[in-house]
Amino acid sequence: MTSPESRRPGGSRRGHRDRHGRGLRGRLVPATVPLARTKAEIFDDLVLDTVETLERRFAKELAGVEFAVEDVPPELNVYDSDVLEDGEVPLARLLPGRPGRQEVPPRIVLYRRPLEFRAMDREDLADLVHDVIIEQVANLLGVDPDELA
Repeated sequence: MTSPESRRPGGSRRGHRDRHGRGLRGRLVPATVPLARTKAEIFDDLVLDTVETLERRFAKELAGVEFAVEDVPPELNVYDSDVLEDGEVPLARLLPGRPGRQEVPPRIVLYRRPLEFRAMDREDLADLVHDVIIEQVANLLGVDPDELA
């Protein structure tokens, strides 16, 4: 009688899935399915949706403006620009840019975790992200947020 190892070429136990009997390893959901998206990726998509809509309407005014997402605000509570806060927690920050030798473009930074914490569900988060971006763009352009919305 031959053992299972001797039936395989090279005598290895390659057919065994794992060493500790835990079952298949790897992703449970294919990457093409929406469940495979992380919270950060979903948040980035919400930001992009709002930014793309604004850029279509205000292409000239928003040319060169950078939009960024950070997970949390910096620990130091020293800001050199407009900060949109909810109580003591910053939700977004506007860096107006610095013209001159080292030209730095205007930048709007959204803080993902504080915004997610304030939203009840994904729809509420989409509305909150939209409102925060509108507020910061209005501050940058020096217009009323109602004009942009």
